[in-house]
Amino acid sequence: MMSTTAIIINFQTPDLTETAVRSFKELYPEIPVILADNGSSDTESRKLITALSSELPQVSTYYFDKNIYHGPAMDHLITSEVKSDQVFLLDSDTETHTGGFLEKMSDLLENDLVYGAGRVQLVNKRGFKSDAGFPILLTPYMLLKTKLYRKLPPFVHHGQPTLFNFKEASASGYKLSDFPIQDYIDHKWRGTADRFGYGLNWKAKLDYILNKVGL
Repeated sequence: MMSTTAIIINFQTPDLTETAVRSFKELYPEIPVILADNGSSDTESRKLITALSSELPQVSTYYFDKNIYHGPAMDHLITSEVKSDQVFLLDSDTETHTGGFLEKMSDLLENDLVYGAGRVQLVNKRGFKSDAGFPILLTPYMLLKTKLYRKLPPFVHHGQPTLFNFKEASASGYKLSDFPIQDYIDHKWRGTADRFGYGLNWKAKLDYILNKVGL
């Protein structure tokens, strides 16, 4: 297995984040984890992150001064903090219950044309599901090649933050390998967004309307 770093980003959900970090590290204590806080204003988040980094092996911390949202936060950490061949993005509202997935996903990335592995979904240019679209990986749990990520458009603040990155990857001839990561990791879906939203406001509404009318 090539060298891998995991990234977990917290935003004011220390209860969820603690489960995500502890359950992952229980199965992968040797995998470095960058545990980042995305500008949380609650006091419990910093306390938790400090405690986990002191208690658990191979957990480093990163603090954003303000909430720059999930896509840009992932981009900054991948481009500036990750030193490994691969990066595993894991949402804070997940719980890892079975090991062995990183080894299998890493094997898939041995193929030069494979950029990433995880749950593949086809979407259109606005990020909505479409059988005629291009493939993306669902963000809660995906493994990517670090150097290749840095050559592609960055993750952005969007309902589908990976949209432009994966679109360009597909156009460049790179593949995404479908892997049943949901059999190893439970994802609560919108664990953070249900509490705090996406912060997209009119942008999300405009994309929804334009998608409905086929533009």
